[in-house]
Amino acid sequence: MSYPGIHAASNPDKVAVVMARTGDSLSYRELEDRSCRFAQMMWEAGLRSGDHIAIFADNHIRYFEAFWAAMRSGLYFTTVNRFLTAEEAAYIVQDCGAQVLVASEAVRDVAVEMLPLIPNCPVRLMFDNAADGFESFETVVDQYPTDPLDEQPRGSLMLYSSGTTGKPKGIKRPLDGTQITDPDLIGAGLVGGLFGMSAESVYLSPAPLYHSAPLGFTTGTQSVGGTVVVLEKFDPQEALQAIEVHGVTHSQWVPTMFTRMLKLSEQERKKRDLSTHQVAIHAAAPCPVEVKRQMLDWWGPILHEYYAGTELNGFCYVGPDEWIAHPGTVGKPLIGTLHICDEDGTELPTGESGLIYFEREEQTFEYHRAPDKTRSSQHPDHPLWTTLGDVGRVDEDGFLYLTDRKAFMIISGGVNIYPQEIEDCLILHPEVTDVAVFGVPNEDFGEEVKAVVQPVEGATGDEQLAKRLLEFAREHIAGYKVPRSVDFLDELPRLPTGKLYKRLLRDEYWGGDTDSDATVSPIEQITDS
Repeated sequence: MSYPGIHAASNPDKVAVVMARTGDSLSYRELEDRSCRFAQMMWEAGLRSGDHIAIFADNHIRYFEAFWAAMRSGLYFTTVNRFLTAEEAAYIVQDCGAQVLVASEAVRDVAVEMLPLIPNCPVRLMFDNAADGFESFETVVDQYPTDPLDEQPRGSLMLYSSGTTGKPKGIKRPLDGTQITDPDLIGAGLVGGLFGMSAESVYLSPAPLYHSAPLGFTTGTQSVGGTVVVLEKFDPQEALQAIEVHGVTHSQWVPTMFTRMLKLSEQERKKRDLSTHQVAIHAAAPCPVEVKRQMLDWWGPILHEYYAGTELNGFCYVGPDEWIAHPGTVGKPLIGTLHICDEDGTELPTGESGLIYFEREEQTFEYHRAPDKTRSSQHPDHPLWTTLGDVGRVDEDGFLYLTDRKAFMIISGGVNIYPQEIEDCLILHPEVTDVAVFGVPNEDFGEEVKAVVQPVEGATGDEQLAKRLLEFAREHIAGYKVPRSVDFLDELPRLPTGKLYKRLLRDEYWGGDTDSDATVSPIEQITDS
C-alpha cells in the first residue's frame, strides 16, 4: 500500500477519482501534481509537520487534492461537517488550530459568516468561485511547482466526534514518524488484505466525505491504485446506476441506504446490472437483521460488516457466511481484545451486556485539548482498555452484539446527534425551565430528535410555544439537529442528585424496551440527504 505518487509514475492516466453525477475526474498524475502544488503552497505559508488544516466542503473532487497534500506534509487534516452552522464550524476550526481553511462554494454563505470567528486561521481558500474573504484555491495553488517537498512526513486525520457533554472533541493520534513513501501496513491489511482491494478495484462512495469511513476508504482505494467513484449526494437509483456504469467492484453503505434501496420497486431494483459488484461493506451501525437478510437475498453473499469508531481503539469484522450463522452480530475483534464490563469496571461473563472496552498494547488516541475526556474513555484500572461508550455482549463463539446506544446518542438519517448540544441551546430560551432531548423511532431514519420541555411558570405548552422553540433552535444549531417535534410536561423527572432521568422519558416512546430496539436500530448512519 502506498500513495498516489507511485501510481502516477506507473499509470499516470488512470482515473483516481470520478464524480458520479457530473463525470468530473482526476487522473493519478493530476492528483499527484495538484497535491504537490498545494503542499508547496502550505510549506511556503509556514506550515510544518504537526500543524493543522481544516476542510469545510461538500463532496467535491478537490477534497482529495487537499487530503493528499496534508498527508504528504505531516499535517493533521480535519474535516468539518458541511451542515454545521457558522458558530459550530468555527469552533472546530479554532479548536484544532487550523492555519489553513479550505471551503467549497456549496457552503459559501456559512463560510463567509464564520470568518470573524476564526481569527487564528490566516489562510482561507475556496474551491471554484471564491467568496469575499477567501482566495481562489485553484488560482493560488496553480502558482506552485509540482515537485514533491524535500521531506514528506506522513500526516494524519484529526476528526471531531461530539460527546454528550457539550462541545465536539478532536480525536488525535500521534504522527508515526514515517514518510508518505513508506508502506502503510495497517491500511494495507484492512483495505487490501481484509476487503481485497487492489489497483483493479473500483470503489463507490455514496456518503459524505467529511465522515471518517468514506474518507478512509476512498483514500485507501487510491493508496492501492484503484478508482474511486463518488456520489455527490446519496440517491438510491443513482447509486445502483453508478455500480452499473462504472463497473463498481467494492462499496460501503449504512443501513438507511439499504432501507431506501429496498423501498425501490422490483422493476427499479432489477433495472441495473450489478454483476461486477463483489464486496459491499457496511459499518457504523448494526444493520437490522431483516434488512440485511433482504439485502443478502438481493445482492448475494457479498455483505461484509465491521464495527469501529473514529478513535480506532478496536476493530471487529464479520463476513457474510459468519453473519448468517450469527445474525445481528457486528463481528469478532481483529484489532484489540474485547472486554465487557459493568459500570464499576468489573469484567462480565459471556452473554451479559455491559460497556465495551478494547484493550491495545499502547494508547492509540487522545482527545485534543481534553485530557479529562481522554481519561474518562479509559478503564478505571486498566488505562490501555478504552471505551467509546457503547454497550454490548459477546456470545460463546466470541461474536460481539451491540445492545444499547452511547449515552442516548441520537442517530437520525445521516449523522450522530448529541442531545446535550440541543438541550444547551433550548434551555437558553426564556420560556423554558427544563428540557430533555432524545431519539424516538422513525421508520425511515431509525430515529428522529424529540424535545420534551418543562415551560416556565405562566407559559403554556402549546403549538405556538413549540413553534417558537423550533425557530429559536434553527437560529443556533444545524438544521439536522433541530427537533422534529416538542412535547410538554409540567415537570421533568430528575433524581435527587439533580441528574435528569432521561430513560423514563425515552421509554415512553420506545415501548419501555430500549435494549431490544437498540439491536435493530442504527448506531450511526452516514446518508447525506
